[in-house]
Formats: sequence, structure tokens, C-alpha cells
Amino acid sequence: MERPPMTAVSERQELATESSDRFAMISSAHSPNAVGDTLAIKFDRFVEQTDGVAQCKQLFELLSAFALNFGCPWIAYGSLAPERKFSKPFRRGPTVMVNFPSEWQERYFEMGYDRIDPIIKASRKRSGAFLWSEVYDDESTTEAERRVFDEAATFGVRSGITVPLHGPNGRLAFMSFAQRCDRTLQNRAMTYLQLAAVHFHRMGAKFASLNEFDAGPVLSFRERECILWISRGKSSWEIGKILAISPNTVNFHLKNVKHKLDASSRTLAAIKAVSLGIIES
Repeated sequence: MERPPMTAVSERQELATESSDRFAMISSAHSPNAVGDTLAIKFDRFVEQTDGVAQCKQLFELLSAFALNFGCPWIAYGSLAPERKFSKPFRRGPTVMVNFPSEWQERYFEMGYDRIDPIIKASRKRSGAFLWSEVYDDESTTEAERRVFDEAATFGVRSGITVPLHGPNGRLAFMSFAQRCDRTLQNRAMTYLQLAAVHFHRMGAKFASLNEFDAGPVLSFRERECILWISRGKSSWEIGKILAISPNTVNFHLKNVKHKLDASSRTLAAIKAVSLGIIES
């Protein structure tokens, strides 16, 4: 029998129930010990702190701090549409939030790794948290895809895990936790990080239901043109020649785009513009 469509309220209730059930599993999945008790306390504190959060940026910062307990200084959250690899995401929750090294983010986008990222491919196929090393060693992973991992390591991003977050009606998101060293996270750590990722995703859905993210930024036609060419690796001078405007005018439009998309650089603004479906790379 086909499942009837979910309302926003029923969807949030299901997410909350699922998250609550997973939280309850933690006490029975592991025998009590000093390390486990400490992690449980830290996890409980993380959940309690999120209760008073009003913005997803604050929630992301709390999750970042929690991930440090497991040696993961970097996290990344992204929502994906089933038919595309990294653009046209669902307009629910924070579309892209990442604190990876800015140099790696810019290199990642510059090389078009968003189109071949094996983490994204694996997230579509898997249901539970997985180690990046598993994907690297998988025989289906191509040499081009392994290059994404190899180059990330040159920027200090050497290992990690990703948690696929599958929702109703084909909704898909992922949360990644990255480390500086080639250290395999233990099952207990992966369990807590997965629980934290589910909780973040649930809270993000709640924010979306309050229309925090429904009204996306609106770019002018010229702003979209400029950021489109940035996504294709063009400089301000080159964009000026293409659009028959001065480099200063290009820079003016790009400054507006960065402000509207809350991006610290034009490259990151281009990443956000692609992920929000404002432009197609």
C-alpha cells in the first residue's frame, strides 16, 4: 500500500521519534565504563544546549564543538536532490554548512570534485555511517574518485566518517566528520557522531518548518551572471571581457553576492549559489 504523504507536523514527529529511539539505544548498546559515561554526559549536554538554539548557525557551532571530543575539527553538512549530485537541493534545512579548511574548499570547487566526490556517491547508496577508508578501498571507487581523498590529505584532511541522512519522499542529506590524522574512529565514537548528526538534521528540519530557510537569497540577473562565471574559474578581468563591463563593476556585483549568500570568498559564494540551485556549474 502506498504511504500517504506526510504533513510537516507528522514528519517532524517521526523525525523526533526516530531520534529519540536512537538516543535510547546508546545506554543499552554499550556497557557502562568511565569513557562511555563521559561521552554520554557530553552527548546529553550537546542535546540540552541545542534546545535553546534559534539559528542553524548556532546549532552547527555546537555540533562542531561536540565533534572535537572525537578528534574531528571539521564537519560538513549538505542536502542533495536525488537526480543531481550537488545542485538543486531540497529547500529544507541548511543546504550547505562546512568548516573545512578554506584552501581545500576552494581547491575542491575549482577542480569540480563536487561532481565526482565518492562520499556523495556512497551517501546515496548507504544507510548507516561509514568510514572514508571503506570507500577508498572499495573496488567500485575509481582512480579519479580516489584522487579527491588523496588531494584532501595534502590539505590536512586525512580521514573521517560520513553519515547519510535519508528522509521521507526521497530527501537526502549527509553529515561528514573529518580528522587530521589517519586514525580509524571506534564504533562507540561513530555511534555518538551518528546520533549527533541525526539530531542536527532533525533540528534543521524544525527550523525549515518555521520558514527560516524557505526564502532563499535573491540575486539580480547581473549578479547571477558574475557568480556563474566565477563557478567556471574565470577572473574578474575575464568576466568583464565576457560581459562587456569593467572589472570594478564585476567586483561590485560579486561583493553583493558574497553579502547575500553570507560567504567569505567568491569561491565559497559560488559553491553556495550552485548548491541552492541559483546557478548551475
